[in-house]
Amino acid sequence: MGPVTEPELYQELEIRNMEPVQSKEEDDLITPWSVQSKNETGIDYDKLIKKFGSSRIDDDLLERFERVTGKRPHHFLRRGIFFSHRDMHTALNLYEQKKPFYLYTGRGPSSEAMHLGHLISFLFCKWLQDVFDVPLVIQLTDDEKAIWKDLDIDVAIKLAHENAKDIIACDFNPNKTFIFSNLEHIGSNPEFYKNMIRIQKRVTFNQVKGIFGFGDSDPIGKISFPPTQAAPALSTTFPFIFKGARVQCLIPCGIDQDPYFRMTRDIAPKLGLPKPALLHSIFFPALQGPRTKMSASDVNSAIFLTDSPEQIKKKVNKYAFSGGHSTVEEHRRLGGNCDVDTSYQWLGFFLDDDDRLETIRKVWGSGLYMISLINSIPINYLINTAVQI
Repeated sequence: MGPVTEPELYQELEIRNMEPVQSKEEDDLITPWSVQSKNETGIDYDKLIKKFGSSRIDDDLLERFERVTGKRPHHFLRRGIFFSHRDMHTALNLYEQKKPFYLYTGRGPSSEAMHLGHLISFLFCKWLQDVFDVPLVIQLTDDEKAIWKDLDIDVAIKLAHENAKDIIACDFNPNKTFIFSNLEHIGSNPEFYKNMIRIQKRVTFNQVKGIFGFGDSDPIGKISFPPTQAAPALSTTFPFIFKGARVQCLIPCGIDQDPYFRMTRDIAPKLGLPKPALLHSIFFPALQGPRTKMSASDVNSAIFLTDSPEQIKKKVNKYAFSGGHSTVEEHRRLGGNCDVDTSYQWLGFFLDDDDRLETIRKVWGSGLYMISLINSIPINYLINTAVQI
């Protein structure tokens, strides 16, 4: 046997790492449906990169991004909110060569309104679409939620419609954006279903159990769902957009969604299609702190886009995990801990001004800001964001 080439080695690493990430040592659990850490500062993302076999978004990639696009990288990139990638250089190569690619993201509609954590990928996709001037497909996985949340099918479709309103408000290019509900669209698109079958044929039951951790008592719909989320990463799924062309896909998503697309990257070359590239984001912290992500299932962990200014203020002041100390004297002496403080962490997502964010970090860390003041800063940004959407 000859030496293993670099692409073959990467493919082998991706296949080998197709399993849910759960470390008994650190007590981290990361699946597409649950994120939990017992570490005070949350998930160790460096270990995730190593475990998943992805690549860190480093200064060289950011410099190349700015050189190729002529645009300063988004603060999500500059601050490591999108911190990991697979084949982002491929997308930049295509842009340099004036060749097409497209964006793909999605939302699992389990509530009538999206929360702030859901917004991150859409805000980033809006920016990427503006920078690269490329098509975007947005999948609403109402079928998934009907199975996982035991929702009535018509209720799941209704939630998809409500979530679509929030997504449309992000102001994507209407001529280059396709938003669809799985339950309503797949039946009218034979090529979508054909690609689902092609993927299903190439993934064994043991593989899907290993990748997603399904058990013997799970509904069969859970086992058959992953190809549905994988199919939009193949351009031939959308003949009315790409006319049968084999176009590269770029997927911005939370890193908990990576298992779907590691599976897809293994299958795509077997279908004569390019592997999708990915940009992975960290998790948007729940009100209770960085040990878990914001969830629509827990209304007290989330700020919803439909929350009133009064509700946002009350939730932040009542539930936001503080990096401060129990007494004024202790806080003045020791300062605030920005690594665990929810209000400061959220500012990293929504405050574009790097210098101001650094000033707040220094002042909060020095103990000069009290909890009420540090909370008031993101409250204003959150209210403005919710009102704009």
